[in-house]
Amino acid sequence: LKSLLPEFEGKVKCIYIDPPYNTGNEGWVYNDAVNDPKIKRWLGQVVGKEGDDLSRHDKWLCMMYPRLKLLHRLLHPEGVLFVSIDDDEAHTLRLVLDEIFGRHGRLATFVWRTDGNFDNQAKIKNCHEYIYMYSKSPDAFPYPSVVDPATPADSKLFRPVIRNTVVKNGTKNPPSKITLPIGFPADFEAGTIARRTDKWPHFLNAAKVAGGHLTNEVTIKSGWSSLDMLQAFISNGFKPLLDRKQQETVFRLMPSGAIESVKTRKPSHVITVLTGQGSTQAASVDLAEHGITFSYPKPRSLVRYLISMIDDEECIVLDSFAGSGTTAHAVLDLNLQEGERRRFILIEMESYASSLTSERVKAAISGDVDTSDRPALGGGFDYYTVGEPIFLPDENLNEAVGTDAIRAYVAYSEGIPSDDQTTAENPHSPYLLGLNRETAWIFHYEPERATRLDMEFLSGLRFGADTGARKPGTVIIYADRCLLSAAFMAKHGIIFKKIPRDITRF
Repeated sequence: LKSLLPEFEGKVKCIYIDPPYNTGNEGWVYNDAVNDPKIKRWLGQVVGKEGDDLSRHDKWLCMMYPRLKLLHRLLHPEGVLFVSIDDDEAHTLRLVLDEIFGRHGRLATFVWRTDGNFDNQAKIKNCHEYIYMYSKSPDAFPYPSVVDPATPADSKLFRPVIRNTVVKNGTKNPPSKITLPIGFPADFEAGTIARRTDKWPHFLNAAKVAGGHLTNEVTIKSGWSSLDMLQAFISNGFKPLLDRKQQETVFRLMPSGAIESVKTRKPSHVITVLTGQGSTQAASVDLAEHGITFSYPKPRSLVRYLISMIDDEECIVLDSFAGSGTTAHAVLDLNLQEGERRRFILIEMESYASSLTSERVKAAISGDVDTSDRPALGGGFDYYTVGEPIFLPDENLNEAVGTDAIRAYVAYSEGIPSDDQTTAENPHSPYLLGLNRETAWIFHYEPERATRLDMEFLSGLRFGADTGARKPGTVIIYADRCLLSAAFMAKHGIIFKKIPRDITRF
């Protein structure tokens, strides 16, 4: 997760994770790098069963908390996180998510009815799990352009256009007058609505329509719903408006004299109880038929439905507990079905990442796994392993990673915008990392010698008309030593930062 930050921080629109549930039966190992020997001994053992290991919940939280913090950093400002969980840790997980995202960040708690076999020996049969849905910006999350899969096909929820009268009289909608100007659209080609006060709405003068529009100004009296939006529609020259659900809305005068709102929409109906989305048992059987053995994989249809709530056809989908690769399979499904270009990132720390996870995704791409009437989903992926860490245990740079990787990390840690970053091939200095009107970032680093910030180095920097850029007001320079006075650097807008490495060997 940390290695993704330089390229993907704040860019992932959808995250789905299915972490260990800590049910009290399974054994799992906390395998993060920690320095304290006692903590290592405490965490580095297979977690015992409930009752045998009284700290198993502490260890589970130690495993989850830093991962959720990193996922929060990777998430786009308008992105969404889905987390599957069951009763055993649902309460603690929600507390952690509330702390990281804020309580207002919880969009929904889905209850997934897990179809399939139940424990018939249990006094009360447990047949559900939970899926938490959180966002950094819940108010900015739009109405999902999906309808609950259990909705009947002939439901009115699938209608692309909704019509409703805005004539509404009652104690909350006292009568008021509104003037419809010439050109107000009508839902009939031509005709006249006579002056009347015997039924709502009252017409204080006759309305004449020709060519589908009013040809005279008309004053109407009634109680109204959506009055503010109707007035905005008139003020906006009868152009479509977006309502709070982002539905395109116009208004029409009807032959009866009523005024109707006409809303064009993408169907949206998401409810928190999910049914008919398969079971882990069925998903296991499906994989087993194709030579893949994995316990409790989530059904592809469930993950596909969750991802489809994100209305971005080019979004990045991340799963940091990839398991059998269901999330990638679901993304490939959606791309083929909807002609979209979502991308996925899977992370799997267990040894089966290459033998199982990636093989399942390969099979989905080539068609070796049953995908209904679409045997080959197409697409592709790159396979990476985590390389050398940037820093050594003593907090010095690990120079074995190479100059390019170190330069990239420094550029990331300085927050240099990608458009301002430079390569070593530039007219100013081979050590330049980035440049804009206000700031230059310079990384004076040589793998085989210590470097100095002195007058000789400054004389080699080239700024001016012949280079296409003047010297900016601030110059941040990394080096091993600084031989300039504080007064000189302050006068010339120079900030020195020491490269964190051991130079005694030089």
